[in-house]
Amino acid sequence: MIGGAQNPSQTQPHFLSLPDLAARPAGGAVVWANDDLFAERENLIQPRPAEFRPATFGHKGQIYDGWETRRRRGVGPDDCDSAIVRLAVPGIVGGVVVDTAWFTGNYPPQISVEAAYVEGYPSADDLARTTEWTTIVERSDINGDTRNPFKVSSSRRWTHVRLSIYPDGGVARLRVHGEGLLNPRFATGMPLDLAALENGARVSACSNMFYSSPNNLLLPGTAKTMGEGWETSRRRDNGNDWVQVQLAGHGVLTAAELDTSYFIGNAPGAARLMGRDASGDWFELLPTTALQPDTRHRFLLSEQRPVTEARLDIYPDGGMARLRLFGRLTDDGLRTVKERWAASA
Repeated sequence: MIGGAQNPSQTQPHFLSLPDLAARPAGGAVVWANDDLFAERENLIQPRPAEFRPATFGHKGQIYDGWETRRRRGVGPDDCDSAIVRLAVPGIVGGVVVDTAWFTGNYPPQISVEAAYVEGYPSADDLARTTEWTTIVERSDINGDTRNPFKVSSSRRWTHVRLSIYPDGGVARLRVHGEGLLNPRFATGMPLDLAALENGARVSACSNMFYSSPNNLLLPGTAKTMGEGWETSRRRDNGNDWVQVQLAGHGVLTAAELDTSYFIGNAPGAARLMGRDASGDWFELLPTTALQPDTRHRFLLSEQRPVTEARLDIYPDGGMARLRLFGRLTDDGLRTVKERWAASA
């Protein structure tokens, strides 16, 4: 067994600041469940909080925004229902949240979580029948209508997680917080978005996340609404908001994309981009530049000094849909990516 659980009643753990590697917008998918008669398994990884409208009935009963299985009859103490989630990117899991929002008389009293690393793109049947699973959250009690967090202690990389509920019932959301890893085979000699979650980048610091998470900046694809970006509260002082990104690796940036799509009355007036090596001072990659609302801005970067971190300053506040930082890993950067990948096997 690798990993462990923490009591849901304890203080909220730090891993909640890490991106949700299971979320649908990041590229996660629920690929299998043994049963979802009452509510579809795909609801588990929706990014929005679960909703509930009382006395809203379909032909199978009350409609729930989550995953709900039928009542088991005549089962043993170890019988359970399960769902398998493919993570958006191979990653090291820091913790999971089993959210039973709105499930009060029909939540499972216990859960467990297992994980696996699988090469390629196996079918759902192969995953369910032949995969070797490792427990990362032991069978544990949970509460209904509650976000139940569990810390995971493992340095191994995973591509899939399996949530089991004992014996049956409903779970609204499953969050799998962790750090993505870049597969070295896709990094050698290739231009990359070094700020992409799928390439192993992550937000390391942020001045304000009042309306939405800065992790949204690093998601794949284009935002479809304003709610799929990062938005700060309105500043009433002379300062400005900013976000700091730990890049996929040590590399030289050649282009940046600052996307304010869907931010119309609340886009930043201007932005500035800085970079630094792990042991160095910040230096300018893109000077303070005016931004337009609802626009994908693309800029060529001429600075040839390699960086491991980037900082986006927005003036004075507002929202941004996506941040892309294109470039190539240095030899040192590729070496570090290879070492980290090997160490997580």
